[in-house]
Amino acid sequence: MQANDQYLTFFLAGEEYAISILQVTDIIECGAVTRVPGTPPWIPGVHNLRGTVVPVIDLAIKFGLPATEITRRTCIVIVELRAGDETLIMGVMADSVHQVVDFSAEQIQPAPAFGPRVQIDCLLGMASSNGKFVLLLDIDRIFSSAEVAAAGSTIVADEVIENLAVVVE
Repeated sequence: MQANDQYLTFFLAGEEYAISILQVTDIIECGAVTRVPGTPPWIPGVHNLRGTVVPVIDLAIKFGLPATEITRRTCIVIVELRAGDETLIMGVMADSVHQVVDFSAEQIQPAPAFGPRVQIDCLLGMASSNGKFVLLLDIDRIFSSAEVAAAGSTIVADEVIENLAVVVE
């Protein structure tokens, strides 16, 4: 981490999380998500983002929390995920997006060995903000390589999106 890094903060199940703004490419309204058979429960489906198939991830389920409830504030944060030499585009569901914030090195503390609701190796640290902690996520480490392969596999999803494109036209 550099002296001042920018993060996009968002809420999941009442907790505030943050992802490096450098990995965020878009924030969209949680619209139509097409379920793809055989995907894990934390992948509710795929979204058609300007003709590109984007797997949508419900981090709440991934973290063992109740599924994200779709409301008018629910959105999908489109992120670039690095898996080895490959860059994947995925959507991460959020209850709501809060703000873009600068965190200085002094504000960031190492994650404790226990306590947060996410695996410790998925955290870059915890930042103090307005008397509370924001969990800084390492989006590249949240998923195992097998999980990334499952989410990135779009053989069936490509057919679903092609069918959606025909209906939309």
